[in-house]
Amino acid sequence: MSERPPLAGALDAARVYDLAHPLEPTTPVSRSHPPFRMALVRRHGDSVREDGMSGANELMTLGGHNGTHIDALCHVALNGRMHGDVDAVEAARGGRFTTHGVETIAPIVCRGVLLDVPALTGRAALDPAEPVSAADLERCCEAQGVTVGAGDAALVRTGWPVEHFHSEELMLGHESGVPGPDVSAGRWLAERRVRVAGSDTIAFEWLGPGMGHTRLPVHVILLVEAGINIIELLDLEELARERVHEFWLIAAPLRIVGATGSPLRPLALVP
Repeated sequence: MSERPPLAGALDAARVYDLAHPLEPTTPVSRSHPPFRMALVRRHGDSVREDGMSGANELMTLGGHNGTHIDALCHVALNGRMHGDVDAVEAARGGRFTTHGVETIAPIVCRGVLLDVPALTGRAALDPAEPVSAADLERCCEAQGVTVGAGDAALVRTGWPVEHFHSEELMLGHESGVPGPDVSAGRWLAERRVRVAGSDTIAFEWLGPGMGHTRLPVHVILLVEAGINIIELLDLEELARERVHEFWLIAAPLRIVGATGSPLRPLALVP
């Protein structure tokens, strides 16, 4: 019997962590985006072939920012200009973006780093409206013995979805606020030229009580100024429980031409 190729053996030995939440109608979504809906339009038994075989299929409606997803650079503009000083209005003519659409994001295969902020103080999750600062990210790196550099995926855990995932009111945090990276953290990530930044909340932002999504300065820093894509609503709990702080991240958005975002199923691989 021939031996398995070395690559196959390496993959067999790797541990795979699924960082995506299941996508279903109860998955929380920002109020500025359409929710996920699905219905079977053909069921087994509706039509049966002569040999007894039947088929089923569904109809889905969703926005590009449902569930675990990635933001394209065309998702945000500042004063009418997108990344690279592209005119946002002109780029959207014709019903889809001709520049910076989600289909232009190359498949992500890079080193990933989990920055588990609540673990710094022995907590399961951060408090409502608790900011994550550049100093917090530095402390995470020191405590976990990792670095964050150019080309890496930096994934910031707040722990917020642990108890609140099925409460859209708390996940959105319009009244309570939501923990997340503040402006200093956004600039820290941009200065390190990360490949992608991600977190476990709906918006990769610190949100104060009553703010809602009225101001998203970290989105501006990353998407508009630095050209860094953002992944939101990641499931980082298993990585945190097992204290996995460094891994290979593999993810690819759907190639939806001209879209501002896409559902994503990121995988963390640990040899």
